[in-house]
Amino acid sequence: MSAPRARFYDGVTAQVHLADIRATASELVIYRAVDSVVLARWPIADVFVLGDIEHERVPAAVCKGSDARLVADDLELRRQLAQLIPHLTGLVAPPAPAGGRIAAFSTALVALLGVFWFAVDYGSEFAAPLLPSSLQAKLGESVYDEITADKEECHGKAGLAAINGLANRLARAAGYDQPITVHVIAGGPVNAFTLPGGILVFFSDLIDQAKDSSQVAGVLAHEIGHAVHYHPTKGLVRQFGIDLMLKLVSGGYSDVVGTLGTGGSVLLALRNGRAFEREADATGVSLLEKLEIRADGIASFFEQMMEKESTDMAAAAGIWSSHPPTAERIAATKRLPVGRPAFTEAEWRALRNVCK
Repeated sequence: MSAPRARFYDGVTAQVHLADIRATASELVIYRAVDSVVLARWPIADVFVLGDIEHERVPAAVCKGSDARLVADDLELRRQLAQLIPHLTGLVAPPAPAGGRIAAFSTALVALLGVFWFAVDYGSEFAAPLLPSSLQAKLGESVYDEITADKEECHGKAGLAAINGLANRLARAAGYDQPITVHVIAGGPVNAFTLPGGILVFFSDLIDQAKDSSQVAGVLAHEIGHAVHYHPTKGLVRQFGIDLMLKLVSGGYSDVVGTLGTGGSVLLALRNGRAFEREADATGVSLLEKLEIRADGIASFFEQMMEKESTDMAAAAGIWSSHPPTAERIAATKRLPVGRPAFTEAEWRALRNVCK
């Protein structure tokens, strides 16, 4: 029979032939439409449909042992071929609904991200303590240099010896066998934070505004809680795991070294979540009590901060806050003012003058 026009690729040259098709009982005859020159004779038993018949608009027909392809653009021609040659019904198979494919892809992607997130979130809990201490210390030092490059460090030897001595006693009481190093930075804010490798940073405004040594000891014990539970390292591992996940999804490139070199990104990664803050609060109080040191300083420091801020910012932020509500933290760390002082009078005086 004479068939509508199709396209024939001989598999040898790049030329495209406009072709007609004639089917017999045993073969498919493909001939050039303009002059009826036979281009190919395909045994019907050797003809099959090539490609994704569910998703391609016009799948190609091919012959076993040949690189040639036949593309019948006309739907009616494809129907006739499918009727004459039953194993070519794929030429007229209806395309799969796009909605189903999208839903299946979306479900698979969400499942993959869920598995990746589980691995990042829980894997960091186990991976962080296993990192060599020298690597954690090197990481902490590089971050410290980055975020304090434009700040003035205080060098009062007696004051630094006092706060570092207490820090290391608290760490040893927790079973943390790596050295703790406390740096004091001149000025504000009234804050302190912990970096990987047991590096603690205190701002002198916090020491200056403390009502007594127990408050500084309370904040110090809280930061030691972060150090002994490897919270900073866990935060970095988690943050860069999330960064990698986002880059994989977006097809981007994850430059961990470049990220480490950006102070803002590092500080974001080092932000502790509520669970870390609660754990550090509980650990800090427990360590002070274990050493029979006054443990009421954590709660009294929070109370002092509440006096200066009429609104509990953490409570106001709700689920978006990285810290538990301050009132909750006060209630959890409230202790009687009993125990020996954290510092001698001479040590406390030296710490108050560490920047002078």
